Amino acid sequence: MKMKLTDSVIRKALLATADAFIVIFSALVINYILSFFNSILSSKDMLIPIITGTLCCILFLYIFGAYSKLWRHSRKRDYTCCLWGTGCGIAVMWLFHLLSTGELLSPVFTVSHGILSISGIFMLRIALNRILRGRSQKASVNSDASRTMIIGGGRACRMILEEIKSSHERNEQENTASIYEPVCIIDDDKTKIGCSIDGVDIVGTTDEIDKFVKEYNIELIIFAIPSCIGDERTRILEICHKTGVKTRELPFLGNLIFNESKSLLNQVREINFEKLLGREPITFDNAEIQSFISGKVCMVTGGGGSIGSELVRQIARYNPKKIVIVDIYENNAYEIQQDLKMKYNGELDLTVLIASVRDYYRMNQIYNKYKPQVVFHAAAHKHVPLMEESPMEAIKNNVIGTFNMANLAQFHKIEKFVMISTDKAVNPTNVMGASKRCCEMIVQYFAQQKDGPTEFVTTRFGNVLGSNGSVIPLFKKQIEQGKPVTVTHRDVIRYFMTIPEAVSLVLQAASIAEGGEIFVLDMGKPVKIVTLAENLIHLYGKEPYKDVPIIFTGLRPGEKIKEELLMDEEGLKKTSNKLIFIGKQIEIDDDTFPERLRTLRDAAKKNDEAIAIQALHDMVPTFTTPSEFNNNEIRKKKIKKHQSA
Repeated sequence: MKMKLTDSVIRKALLATADAFIVIFSALVINYILSFFNSILSSKDMLIPIITGTLCCILFLYIFGAYSKLWRHSRKRDYTCCLWGTGCGIAVMWLFHLLSTGELLSPVFTVSHGILSISGIFMLRIALNRILRGRSQKASVNSDASRTMIIGGGRACRMILEEIKSSHERNEQENTASIYEPVCIIDDDKTKIGCSIDGVDIVGTTDEIDKFVKEYNIELIIFAIPSCIGDERTRILEICHKTGVKTRELPFLGNLIFNESKSLLNQVREINFEKLLGREPITFDNAEIQSFISGKVCMVTGGGGSIGSELVRQIARYNPKKIVIVDIYENNAYEIQQDLKMKYNGELDLTVLIASVRDYYRMNQIYNKYKPQVVFHAAAHKHVPLMEESPMEAIKNNVIGTFNMANLAQFHKIEKFVMISTDKAVNPTNVMGASKRCCEMIVQYFAQQKDGPTEFVTTRFGNVLGSNGSVIPLFKKQIEQGKPVTVTHRDVIRYFMTIPEAVSLVLQAASIAEGGEIFVLDMGKPVKIVTLAENLIHLYGKEPYKDVPIIFTGLRPGEKIKEELLMDEEGLKKTSNKLIFIGKQIEIDDDTFPERLRTLRDAAKKNDEAIAIQALHDMVPTFTTPSEFNNNEIRKKKIKKHQSA
């Protein structure tokens, strides 16, 4: 740190010395020129103007910030400090001469001296700018360094700059730091603007990011405010993405490692799209989950899917006795099997079975053989438009499959049965959502029976970023193939969470469940799908609607404009985790429910669509048509807009 401070002082001292020489030399030149017009000043008369002029010019140049700038990256407005500093210095020189001698200094000498001094100081800085920028560009070509803007002028920024400088000094071309050439710093503390950190200027606030990206020809942005979270973080990142420049970030403060063994630059990472959701990553009590999973046989149905496979990965961290994966799709099941074999090198007791939850006798065989203690039921058909075309498959796989698994769990006295549900089960407008609501009711029905030790629990959350069938992979594919991005409706909004968050919720719910709960996650603010599309296009360095068109295709069969996490009848109860709530379950009628479920099952087995759909409506009273729900939502939005106007 002392070396860096010395470097800065030396740089300023050398520049001030050069400025002093220019002021003195300008006075001598002007006096020599005036000698041809018989207006020469004597050596004695020149002494005071030269001394006071030089000292005053250096003082005012310092006051106006001429020595706080990195002239390699100077711009037009930076030269105004030289104009004001030198002008004020010459004016004070003239005033001091008048007061000390009682005589007026020649106006011609004073004005000419000022003009030549200002010109000389300007020319010095222009020369420095060209020489140093030429070296910088040459260095950038040789090292492929990206012209970098750093957001945040705090401790993280200083550490990053120190690492970059150390790396360049050691000439370690393969070091991560060698790809960065810091050009400017952005900070919302306006008192810092005009200052510099390790020779890099703090040029403006976050509202001016786009302006300085263009002005400095920025190629990379590093978001270096690890303590910045929530809406403010989202606001700044959105501004960065709109510039079209590649953006990287430091992790959240709690995830940063501040020690010599872990370089701060090595913790700089690509921006995850999840960061635009506007909330902190959700954390869970790992100790509680560890206590729950350790030493137990855990079975995961649908274990090859996006949720199921992440469940398996997270369960494997908590030292289970055994993991049993059940999936009907062999490719996914094989992939997760190979991943875990490589990661745990055969130390994880893992069994992968190809089977369908529809097959009651096969599931009974698996329960008998492997004797699971905890069952995570993630197997389900979940694609809304496809299930509208094939509603019987949704009923067979989701409803009958869940009944089979829950019934066998009770029969085999499983400790806990955890069913993964969806926000589409709330006031459903499609067969998939209605079938999942029916699954919730089945789990609740078994929870009410209290015929054994099994604790039945449901977890309900919204859309999962990056899962099979989610919008993000589709948008990415469309952008990469140069096709328009398709969004169904401009007003469609959804709740989102990441796959690890969803799975952590499932595990946390299972660990604290006492039976009969529906666990609901506080997922923050819902996100407009069109906003996700626009932000993703920005991440690719393109302009929405200009470089990449966004086409609105109309709502798909069974699709709602917005999803909900709670039904009107449900309330919320807090849990030990401030972001997990328990929705109050609606009591299931023990007399009518089994009969209606039997009617639904029989109709589905016969593929009698009309009877099955009607039975689904009878079982789920909140099951309505998409047009009825969406028209009501649009009407409410218009009323709200009219009232606010």
